[in-house]
Amino acid sequence: MSQGIRRAGAGQGAAAAVQLLVTLSFLRSVVEAQVTGVLDDCLCDIDSIDNFNTYKIFPKIKKLQERDYFRYYKVNLKRPCPFWAEDGHCSIKDCHVEPCPEYLKMANNTKELEDCEQANKLGAINSTLSNQSKEAFIDWARYDDSRDHFCELDDERSPAAQYVDLLLNPERYTGYKGTSAWRVWNSIYEENCFKPRSVYRPLNPLAPSRGRFFLCLCLEKRVFYKLISGLHASINLHLCANYLLEETWGKPSWGPNIKEFKRRFDPVETKGEGPRRLKNLYFLYLIELRALSKVAPYFERSIVDLYTGNAEEDADTKTLLLNIFQDTKSFPMHFDEKSMFAGDKKGAKSLKEEFRLHFKNISRIMDCVGCDKCRLWGKLQTQGLGTALKILFSEKEIQKLPENSPSKGFQLTRQEIVALLNAFGRLSTSIRDLQNFKVLLQHSR
Repeated sequence: MSQGIRRAGAGQGAAAAVQLLVTLSFLRSVVEAQVTGVLDDCLCDIDSIDNFNTYKIFPKIKKLQERDYFRYYKVNLKRPCPFWAEDGHCSIKDCHVEPCPEYLKMANNTKELEDCEQANKLGAINSTLSNQSKEAFIDWARYDDSRDHFCELDDERSPAAQYVDLLLNPERYTGYKGTSAWRVWNSIYEENCFKPRSVYRPLNPLAPSRGRFFLCLCLEKRVFYKLISGLHASINLHLCANYLLEETWGKPSWGPNIKEFKRRFDPVETKGEGPRRLKNLYFLYLIELRALSKVAPYFERSIVDLYTGNAEEDADTKTLLLNIFQDTKSFPMHFDEKSMFAGDKKGAKSLKEEFRLHFKNISRIMDCVGCDKCRLWGKLQTQGLGTALKILFSEKEIQKLPENSPSKGFQLTRQEIVALLNAFGRLSTSIRDLQNFKVLLQHSR
C-alpha cells in the first residue's frame, strides 16, 4: 500500500512538473511572440523605435506634459451622443458621480451594483482647479482670441467646455465596460473603418478577425484601419498598465495587470491578433512622429509662442518643444506619407475626402462614451491624431508659412497643439509600458 502511495505521489509530482514546464513555455512564447521585426507598409523595425522612444522621446515628452501649457485641456464632456440615446447605465454625464440605477438596488444584484459604483467612482473627472488657474484661463482666452483663426473651433467655443487638469485625471482603468463600451468600439470598427463590403468583421473588436481582409485594401485604407487599431491597442495598454489592483482603507492601488494584458494581447488567447494589434500601435506612433517632424517649422517661427502668462516658463516650454522636434527630425526611418493619395488627382482627392469624413465621424462617436474620464482621453487622443493627419495633409501650406505673421493657409489652435503633444505622449507611454510588460512576463517565469 505504501508503494502505491509512493507511486501515486511520484505520478502527481511528475504531472505537476510537466504542468510547470508547460506554463513556463507558454509564458516564454508570450514574450517571444510579441512584436518584432519590420513593420508592414514602412521600412522601420520595432527595436529601433523602442530604443529611439526610450532614450530620446519618452523622458522629454513626459516633462513637456507637466508644463502648464500642456497639462490643461479644454473639452466639452456634456455634448450628447449624436448616434444613439445613451441609456445612462453606469455612465457619468457631469463631473459629479451619479447614483446607480435603483433597479440594481431593488434586485439586490450585489456584484453588478458594486461594478457600477466602482465605474462611477473611478470614471469621474477631478475638476479641481485653483482660483489662480481659473484667472489664468481667462487671460489665455483673451490672448487666444487676439490671434487669427482659420479653422473651426469646436469644443473651445462651446459654453459647456471646461478646462481639465490632465495630471489630476490620468488615463487608467475605470471599470467602464459592458454594452456601452462595446457599442462605441463596434461602431468605430463596423461603420467607420474601410473594409470590403463582402468581408465579415466581428462585432466584438477584441475578437479575432476572420481572415486578413486588408491585404486587398489599398495603402490608404490599410493605413486608416491600422491607425484606429493602433489607437485601440494604445488605450487598452494604458488600462492594463494602470489597473486597479486593490483598494484598502479607501485608497486605491494602481499598477500593471499581467492577466489583463495577456487577455487582450497574448497570441494564444487572441488567436494571433494580439501581436498584430501591437504592431498597429507602433505604426500609429510612426505616423504621429512623422507629423511632429513635419510641423516643426510652424513652431520654429518667432511669432509662435506657448502663452500661459509666465514669460520665463513659456520660453522654457518652447525650447523643450523645439528640442523634441529636433529629435523627431533625426529619426532615420520615417513613414513616407507621399506614398498616400499618389494616384490620379481626381481619385486621390475623393479618397482623401473619404478618409477625412471617416475620421471625423469617429471623433463624433467619442461623445457617446459613457465614462467622463474615458471620454476625456478618447476625445483628446482622437483630436491629437486628427491634428497629425491635418499636418501630413498640409505640407505645402506649412512650407509657405510667413516668418513674422499668421498664416491663412495653416493654423493650429491651442486645443489642437495640446491634443497633438499629449496624444503622442500617450503613444510614447504605451510603448514604454509594453517593454515593462515584457520584463514582467520574463520575471514571472
